[in-house]
Amino acid sequence: MSLLYSDAEAAKLLRALREAKTSEYPAKDLLRASDLPLLARDEPHVDADLRRIHKGKPLAPILLIRGAKSQGVALTVADGYHRICAICYYDENAPIRCRMVSASLCAAVFIDRGV
Repeated sequence: MSLLYSDAEAAKLLRALREAKTSEYPAKDLLRASDLPLLARDEPHVDADLRRIHKGKPLAPILLIRGAKSQGVALTVADGYHRICAICYYDENAPIRCRMVSASLCAAVFIDRGV
């Protein structure tokens, strides 16, 4: 995230993601909201995650930063793009565990906290 945000902002967002409640969204909706393409099934990371799914092993929650459609900002997948793609190949309607924060709300919260 330090490629998109300053080091201080990235640290705040990571802290907020750790504290965020876990929710679930269908895999296809996450791809659509992020404007990211579905990676090839044989991409090594997608394939490895798909094998984990077939073995019944749990996947870590996807980390997301909420977009702002009115401002032309798509959902940012901070971590878990390959997992989203793997789950799409398994079942595009399958719910994915996610932790999501809003970059603008985080900034306001941290300013209020004096962080």
